[in-house]
Amino acid sequence: MTSIDFYFNAGDRLGVACRLAGKALQQKKRVLIFAPQAEVAQKIDRLLWTSQAVSFIPHCYAHDPQAAGTPVLIASGDEPSLPAAAACDVLLNLDTGCPPFFERHERVLEVVSQDDEDKRAGRARFKFYRDRGYEIRNHDLAKATA
Repeated sequence: MTSIDFYFNAGDRLGVACRLAGKALQQKKRVLIFAPQAEVAQKIDRLLWTSQAVSFIPHCYAHDPQAAGTPVLIASGDEPSLPAAAACDVLLNLDTGCPPFFERHERVLEVVSQDDEDKRAGRARFKFYRDRGYEIRNHDLAKATA
């Protein structure tokens, strides 16, 4: 069964997403970043190039011809149904709702910022997973930096 990790109280939601993608990459996991809003997809794309001082996180969009050999993919639309995206171990969700295809992945990572609207959406996703019996681990980022 898919395991779910919630990282909440993120000061910089996309920055945390980049760190999580990098950590999964170090663990030799393929990552699908689901960012259906074009603006969010573009921002995460830029951050993945610059988030680490001495290197970058190799990535491309899921519809790119290089997707099958790239460890981190960004899906901004219908791409999660593409074979390369479906083959990813980890789904990093940057949408406000639960992706309908989340069960295809070993792990789902949810990042929730300190913004009130984002918290509400995060609580709804948490309830969705919990009500369906998924194992959920919580990571309070405010405590991690204190």
